[in-house]
Amino acid sequence: MGGELLNSKGEEDIFSIGEILESLDKEQRKIKIRSEKRKFGKDVTVIEGISEESAPEVTKHLKSKLACGGTYKNGRIELQGAHKNAVKQLLLDLGYPEENIILD
Repeated sequence: MGGELLNSKGEEDIFSIGEILESLDKEQRKIKIRSEKRKFGKDVTVIEGISEESAPEVTKHLKSKLACGGTYKNGRIELQGAHKNAVKQLLLDLGYPEENIILD
């Protein structure tokens, strides 16, 4: 068998271990979304709780869909502007469970 995943028919399953672990990670992580005021009254949306492995991809997706600037640093995603509700909806579209997303 050598590390292969087999379904009930004895065939190799199409899901890799990485995909399974990523799915479990999405289901178990608590994600906090909040807004902050920065210098000169600028709004920043901060997302915490995204895994380090998927954070660059999620950041790129959010920046593209929201047409805003942003970055991933210090374990959190920072987006320019107030986008709390839109970020929540986009994370739901990416497969994160609603009960794990907290709006502050």
